[in-house]
Formats: sequence, structure tokens, C-alpha cells
Amino acid sequence: MEKKNKGGCQYLRVLSKQFPNVAATATEIINLQSILSLPKGTEHFLSDIHGEHEQFAHVLKNGSGAVKRKIDEEFGNILSEKEKRDLATLIYYPQERIKMIQESGDWNMDDWYVVMINRLIQVCKSSASKYTRSKVRKALPKNFAYVIEELITGRRDHGDQEAYFNEIIHTVIRIGKAPELIVALSNAISRFVVDHLHIVGDIYDRGPGPHICMDTLMHYHSVDIQWGNHDVVWMGAATGHMACVATVLRFSARYGNLDILEDGYGINLLPLFKFAIDTYKEDPCDCFKLHYREGEYDIANAETDRKMHKAIAIIQFKVEGQLIKEHPELHMEDRLLLDKMDLTRGIITINGKEYELLDKNFPTVNPEDPYALSAEESEVMEKLRGAFINCEKLQEHVRFLYRKGGLYKTYNNNLLFHGCVPLDDNGQLKEVELCGKKYKGKALYDALEQELRKGYYAIDPVEKKRGMDMLWYTWCHANSPVFGKDKMATFERYFIAEKETHVENKNPYYTWYDKDETVTMILNEFGIDSPESHIINGHVPVEAKKGELPIKCGGRLIVIDGGFSKAYQPKTGIAGYTLTYNSYGFLLAAHEPFESVEKAVETGSDIHSDTVLVQHVDRRKTVADTDNGQEIKESIAELEELLEAYRTGRLVEKE
Repeated sequence: MEKKNKGGCQYLRVLSKQFPNVAATATEIINLQSILSLPKGTEHFLSDIHGEHEQFAHVLKNGSGAVKRKIDEEFGNILSEKEKRDLATLIYYPQERIKMIQESGDWNMDDWYVVMINRLIQVCKSSASKYTRSKVRKALPKNFAYVIEELITGRRDHGDQEAYFNEIIHTVIRIGKAPELIVALSNAISRFVVDHLHIVGDIYDRGPGPHICMDTLMHYHSVDIQWGNHDVVWMGAATGHMACVATVLRFSARYGNLDILEDGYGINLLPLFKFAIDTYKEDPCDCFKLHYREGEYDIANAETDRKMHKAIAIIQFKVEGQLIKEHPELHMEDRLLLDKMDLTRGIITINGKEYELLDKNFPTVNPEDPYALSAEESEVMEKLRGAFINCEKLQEHVRFLYRKGGLYKTYNNNLLFHGCVPLDDNGQLKEVELCGKKYKGKALYDALEQELRKGYYAIDPVEKKRGMDMLWYTWCHANSPVFGKDKMATFERYFIAEKETHVENKNPYYTWYDKDETVTMILNEFGIDSPESHIINGHVPVEAKKGELPIKCGGRLIVIDGGFSKAYQPKTGIAGYTLTYNSYGFLLAAHEPFESVEKAVETGSDIHSDTVLVQHVDRRKTVADTDNGQEIKESIAELEELLEAYRTGRLVEKE
């Protein structure tokens, strides 16, 4: 109790206002002690979502196979595989499935409702069994909370209650509320099978719906987020940082996703459109071809979008060059490339070697001052900067990222982060200079995160400017934990054919992270020393088609970026890895590409394709084994001291 003494009797007096007598205190002790014996809730880990909102929503609904496993546990061989698949689909998409059954005409709907409601009650009851009655009650949909609680907590096998249960169900059907009850039960099941969600970075970029993913997360019952480099650059854009704004625009243009900004966030791109058309009207912009998705992009816009793509890319290289010159301590001079071009010859010199430029039309680049924005470029960027700053929906999403997120998280003796812990060539923690001081390991993460928060929240203009610049630094610097490469070769990929210039060397972390001593060192650095602990890692896609495995270091480190983004799936061969951690251990799921909601509803198909047992615990984990359990134990100790104070007369009981 020394840790939480909080002033002895004075603290107990404050606690006594909530628990004013022996009876109330004892009741709470009994309640908390019993909670410790419940099975630990299921944690769900996703990373590198990259705007794939339909696949993201589907994985949330199925809990990476958790719903299907619960159905298998309850019905085993009682139901056929098709019946279990249909039940799972009903849980994922209740409204769509009901509509399909109604339109098929194959069922007497009242009979179908009776069968499905009874099956859903059984799955819901099993899914809720990990939780206290109080937690279940709070989680239930309000419109049907009382009905569902009666159906999942009563004893139907008792003859007296059989008629009661049947009457509830038949009345719901008779008054036309069966579809609503099915939706409520399905949502409750999805809520109960996953207790907490971890997003291990990169919600933004590439896919068409990051804003939809963010809306979904903001309504999720329990979530934390480890920022990825793509999240951080959007966070920087929300502050109005020029380089971050330009980067977000370039990525959106490159992947044919400018409508995310226009329709999703209401950001007016007309100034960029007009500037690009005027400046590059005769330029085919062949180096700026789009990575659009067949069937999801109006190719009539391609020519215009290529021009906008080029316009914003040149602006990005300019404003980044200004930052690099302003901050020589970043040692990013190798990224200053505009001044290495000889436009009269159409070549660029890098490390003493000349390369032909694939694009030689740079009408806004002044050879005497190549990093200066033209008057027209400055005007465009000021308007765009203001649009990002004044976009309330974007600001709401970014505030949520700050509120629920950070660069890393320790949770239930596991370490979660996107990217890498910077290491040197010898596999030791790399010392990094940040704002005039040197840090490594956990101290680097903590110092950097503090700067990133200042970039958004600081009042002092100097602190805010430094923090905004650090948001850009975190996006692309070699020493950034969420980037983890020696450079971002964006310029070279656009303008130079030779692949040797495109190489981005990974941090030594990726050489050493399969070694037990390295994983142990990193876990210990973050205050974790349990032999059952893991590192959960996102950021670098696992190339399953080449035989690469996501499980490193004998299962102590798990990489869960397997190609959630459709742009990566040709490279990885799958549609992402996700991870669940329940009371029995860790399960890694590999996913097949998700076609559409319509296809899933019609066929009962599921993107869940393969599950690997990463770790099976010798003893089933309970709440007592979790971080929350430790807090409960501390609360019990405080309450026991309060109980002793009442019994010895140190405090007087109240009614």
C-alpha cells in the first residue's frame, strides 16, 4: 500500500464517500475479487489498414475468425458447415442477410426468425460469459437491452421459464421487431467476442476510405492506436505543415484518391487543379502515372490527376528542401536533389554519377534558387494549408489519433509499435540526436512523442513550429522509429530509371529482430521481462508468396503487416495478417482478398483463410493476469484498508 498511500487517512476519507460503510466496502471487494477470476478478454490486433475500409469493417465484424470459432464451439456437429457459415454471415451483415432471405422467398419468415433468433441467443450468451452482468448490461444496444439480457441470462432449461422465453421471441416476431432484434443480437456478439482492439499503425493512404476507417474507430467500444508513418504525416498536414500537406496531396493523387480529400474531408482542390492545368497543360506527365484501382477510378480524370500529381510533387520537393536547409542538424543533405539537376543537358548528378532525367520539364524550378516556390505555387499552398487547418472533420479525426494513440504501447506484457526500434549495425540501441539532446530506445520514443504532441497542441509558436517539423521528420527520417529506412527515394523513383538509385536500406533492426537476445533487450528496455511477452510489429509487409513468415524469433516477435492494402497484395500474395490474443493464447490469421459486402452476403464467403497457433498458454489467462487485473488488485488492497479502518474505529460508518 505504500505505492498508493495517497496521504493515509485523508485518502481513506475520500474513498469512504464512495463506500460509506462496511457493507458497501465488503460488497465491492467481493465484486472486484470475483472479476479477477473471469477469463481475460480477447484482444484483436490489426495494422497497415491503409484506407481499405470494407475489408477493415469485415475483419472487425468477424473478429479475425473469433465469431466463427464461437459458433463452432456452440454448435460443433449439430449444424452443417453451410448452416454455421450462414449464421456467421448473419452476424456480420444482419440487415443485408435478412433482406436477401426475404427476397428469396425460400423461407417462411416467422419460422426463419425463430430459428435464427434462438441460435443468436446461444452465441450471444456464450460470448458474454467472460463479462460481469454489469458490463454486459452497459454494452447491450439500448432498444433491446432488457429483452436481450433476459434471453441470455435466464435458465431456459427450467420448465417454468421455457414458456417465458418462447413468448418473448414470438411477441417480438408478431409485432414486427424481429429484424431489429437480430441486428441488436448480432452487434452484441461482435462486441463481446473482442474486448479490445489494437491498431498497430497506418490507417491512412493508398486505399479509398481512411476517413471511413476513422469514423468506425471513433465509435468502437475500446481501442488504442500506435501511430504509423502514414498517420503521422496526416497529423502533420492537419497542423498546416507545408511539407506534410504536400505529401498527403501527392499520395492521394498518386493512388487516384483525391476524392478522399474533396468528398471525404471537404477540402477544396480547385486551386491546385487550376494551377496544374495552367502550368502543365502541354505536359503528358508520363512520370506521374497513377496507381489507381480498376473499377474504382474514373479514368476520364487520369490526365488531369497526373498533372495535379506532378504539380504537388514538385512543390513537395521544394518545401522539403527548404526544411532540410533550415535544419542542418538533421543531416538530410542527400535529399537535396533539385539543385543537382542540369536542365540544359537533362541530367542529374548523384554521388558523382550522372543520370538522365526521365522528365525534363520543370517550368517552376528556378536554377538560381531551385527550392523557392513560385508566386503561383505559394498562393496554391497557402489556400490548401488553410483548407487543412480549417477542416473540422480532419481535426476531429486527428484529435482522436492523439487521444487514443502514441508511438508505442505496452499492454498486458506485450510491446506494440509500428516500424522499428532503431538499432546500430551491432544490434545495439542506436543513439539519436533529437532537438539538441541524444536519446535511444524507450527514451527516444518518449522524447519524440512529446515533440509530436507539441506540434499539434503547443501554444508557444517556437515549440509548435519545432513539433510540426518533427511530425515531418517522423514521416521520413532515417532515425524515425516509424520509418526505419536510410532514405525515402521518392524523387529517384519518379525521375531516374536506374534501379540502383531507388534502393532504400532498412534499419539494422530488421537484420537483428529474429534473434532472441535482441528481442529480450528491446522488451527489457520498455520494462517488460515476462518470458511470455511478445513484440507486435507493423509497417513492413511480409512477402508470404516468397515464403517469408510473419512469426520471428520463435514466436516472440510477430509482424502483422501482410498486405491489407490492395496495392501491396501482388507483392505479399495475401490480404493481410491479423492477430487475436484470448485466454488460451495467440492466434495469427492470414486473410484472402475481400471482394465485396454483396459477395460475402450472397455466398457466405469469408476473408479469413488460415489460422496459426502462435502460443498456447499452460494455464488459461484470467483478468488477474492483465494490466486491468493489477489495477483491480490495487483497488482491493485500498478497500481492505478502508474496511479495516471502519472495523477499528479509525473511520465512522455512514448510512
